[in-house]
Amino acid sequence: MLTLQRLLFRPALAAAIVTSLAGTFSCQDYLDALPASTYTNEATFSSIANVNSVLIGGYDPLSGDSGYGVAFSGFGYDTDEGQNRPGAPDGGGRDVNRYRMTRGTTGIVTQFTTMYQGMERANICIEQIPRMPLFTNGTPQEKQQLRRMLGEALCLRAMYALDLARHWGDVPIRFTPTPTSGDLTLSNVPRNTIYDQLLTDLALASRYLPWRNQADYNAYERFTKGAAKALRARIALYRGGYRSNSENGAMERPADYRSAYEIARAECDTLLQNRTQHRLNPSFEQIWRNINELKFDTQHGEIMFEIAMGSGSAASDSKLGYNNGPRFSAQSRWGQSGGGIILLPTYFYAFDSTDTRRDVTCTLYRSVDAAPNTLVSVPANGIYDGKWRRDWRVPLLSGSIQNLGMNWPVIRFADVLLMFAEAQNELAGPSTAYNGTTPVQALEEVRRRAFPAARYQALPAGQVGSQTAFFNTLVKERLLEFGGEGIRKYDLIRWNLLGAKIAEAKANLLAFGAGTGAYAGLPQYLYEYNTGPEQLRYARSLYRPAPSTATTFNVTVGGGTYAAKRVNWRQSVNAATADGLATFYVSGTGDELFPYSQSILDTTPGLKQNFGY
Repeated sequence: MLTLQRLLFRPALAAAIVTSLAGTFSCQDYLDALPASTYTNEATFSSIANVNSVLIGGYDPLSGDSGYGVAFSGFGYDTDEGQNRPGAPDGGGRDVNRYRMTRGTTGIVTQFTTMYQGMERANICIEQIPRMPLFTNGTPQEKQQLRRMLGEALCLRAMYALDLARHWGDVPIRFTPTPTSGDLTLSNVPRNTIYDQLLTDLALASRYLPWRNQADYNAYERFTKGAAKALRARIALYRGGYRSNSENGAMERPADYRSAYEIARAECDTLLQNRTQHRLNPSFEQIWRNINELKFDTQHGEIMFEIAMGSGSAASDSKLGYNNGPRFSAQSRWGQSGGGIILLPTYFYAFDSTDTRRDVTCTLYRSVDAAPNTLVSVPANGIYDGKWRRDWRVPLLSGSIQNLGMNWPVIRFADVLLMFAEAQNELAGPSTAYNGTTPVQALEEVRRRAFPAARYQALPAGQVGSQTAFFNTLVKERLLEFGGEGIRKYDLIRWNLLGAKIAEAKANLLAFGAGTGAYAGLPQYLYEYNTGPEQLRYARSLYRPAPSTATTFNVTVGGGTYAAKRVNWRQSVNAATADGLATFYVSGTGDELFPYSQSILDTTPGLKQNFGY
């Protein structure tokens, strides 16, 4: 039984953290830590090397099955972007994404406690580092290193607290290590109080941290100044956005939201003015090739912070590329993957046909046991997300191994551009420049990268000429840019658009299946053929109806003749497809928040359950 009297302190990566930090725990550990003296003794915080080990342990809960290796990377679905793969209730991700959670849902309990583990580890570092003699009396280099590590710990605490607040709302939270004695009564803390503390923390952290190109440590899997500023901008938009009232389920926005948007604008502007540190990778595809090939983009630094995976265990690795991405047979040369995320066909057709992001984000192929190394087409109700693909991994891992070592990018420079555009549009309109950049220019910079140079066209004035029109355009642009990255659901919540966009997506799916409205003239069937084991081709357009409904016909291409086979496309989408999306979501009932486990409530009299549970 879980209890709010202790915090899980899971042993970190075995080789990375000093023995004095390793604590044992049981299912009775939860929010209040093991006694701080267990792992804050003088020896632990006696040297730069030891503090570095402790800090790495603070990063560890971000990874693994209960962090961004599976759970938090998969919690953001059943929106107008996509959904968790259809199927029976599973007590986990499928129930979370169908908005079918109850106080008895098991698939969110460990995730909840894991974020508290990470936050407690960060709290200990934040308390103990400034107490070290070296912090005030060390050499200039030692003091600089310790301040940098303190900045990292502040960023880590912000990450953990943000995930708790945006999923569970007004969570019980401490910004100091759990006391070994005294009052342990815990109660809900308002989100504004939490967000305001995080904004203060990150302002301090960004002063302590170096820029990416000045860091003497891993500047991609650990926080730097740029990552701290981008995270602060993101939290500011949450602070200024809508959220579900935990007591009545109503969607509310704080009256002082503009001041939060000013923080977001200022932080993003600082990053826009310093393009030597972070800028767009000119190739959208290469961003994701790097992730799948286990590489960092050292030239452009578009990914500003990514969560490190790769120990090969469920505790500290990821199932990215196995749990999501195209589905492959275990007998294939690429190895098995489950295809757990499905993108909507209406999302696929939201892209312009020449937008290079479409075929990176959306995957139209899979393999089957009968021909494991041959790609076959998927129907329109089975499009997989494509940014993590087992067949793109370098080196390939054949067989059924699930942990592939692929990192999760938390924030990209494209997000900085679009957050700036959103904040400045809200504060001053789409055509008013701030420090030389207008919202339209920032948004168009992201769009320009998405198209071949000969195909790029700036958006017409009608789509960006007014504050409302620009906001609607930005809502769509963020949909296209960040598909599969776990961002859309939280954007829609802070804009108070989740219910409207789910309803719109359901209506669009019905129109798509019927071939009416914006989807009139799309093909019922596709005709696939293979020019080689990994060369899936289509004989007909994805945008025009096939001239016949023949089951097969021959195609001559490049001197070869191939049999094109008819496969289901549009007619695979029907009312059941629409009904299966966000099946249990009801606007205004608190479905935007997760429930607290009943076992936690039973042992915590001061904690109030979220509305509707």
